[in-house]
Amino acid sequence: MNKRFIVLIDFSEYSSNLIKYACDWSQEINAKILLHHQTHAFLPAFAENDAREYLIRQANDKALEKLTKLANDLIPETIEVAYYVSEIDFHQTLPKLLEEPFENLVFIGLKGTGMLKKLFLGSVALRIIGNTENTVVAMPKGINSFSHEKIFVAVGEKKPLNIQQLDNFLEFIDHKNTSITFFHLAKPNEDTNLIKEQLQKLSDTYADKFTTNFAIYEANNRVYGIKAVINNKIDEILIVQKGSRILTDQLFSRFLINELVYEGQTPLIILP
Repeated sequence: MNKRFIVLIDFSEYSSNLIKYACDWSQEINAKILLHHQTHAFLPAFAENDAREYLIRQANDKALEKLTKLANDLIPETIEVAYYVSEIDFHQTLPKLLEEPFENLVFIGLKGTGMLKKLFLGSVALRIIGNTENTVVAMPKGINSFSHEKIFVAVGEKKPLNIQQLDNFLEFIDHKNTSITFFHLAKPNEDTNLIKEQLQKLSDTYADKFTTNFAIYEANNRVYGIKAVINNKIDEILIVQKGSRILTDQLFSRFLINELVYEGQTPLIILP
């Protein structure tokens, strides 16, 4: 099945780098690119239906023209690109697009000042992640080239890792010169014997295709320990699972989003 990147574009300062990153990745695996924009037409409260439809069409046409220009400026001719412009909310259009016969990744840009509330919670990105049963690539604005030398996969003890979705994602990754570290963030005084066995098993399972290892960050050193490893100025990818503790626990999610993703400029992959 053909691979496709659905890139959500809002014409902000983040859009160009998001497209460049998707293009760079696409050229490695020959993925198609679909640029998707949601319009927000200004509709007078008492406008007739015909007038409302005209304003919506006008907004969509202008957005498509702008989207096409952006693609022409940034996407090489060797990459197959398509466009989808609609006034309908992303959470309604994405499920329909994901039903089409492609292996998809959904790309979104993360925005904010570094504060968790402004950066992630309540944002369009969070709604898309929460409502989309597909792997999402969430990108801070400073990255415009794709690299996958090191992949870090967060593993929780209570919510099993979605192996099928992880395998699907890894089909988008060139296996050469790629290492995967499966890691767990332990609570203070947590018994880590069981999770250690799970991490070891995961490491062994993928050792035939990748260079693999595992790590547990415990108690007082978990924040500084993981930051020293993941945020080490080497191009990396961080994978977490939707609904896992690392995304729902306030301490961990604040550290994850602010320190690693936004400040550390690490692409964040969210598995369903």
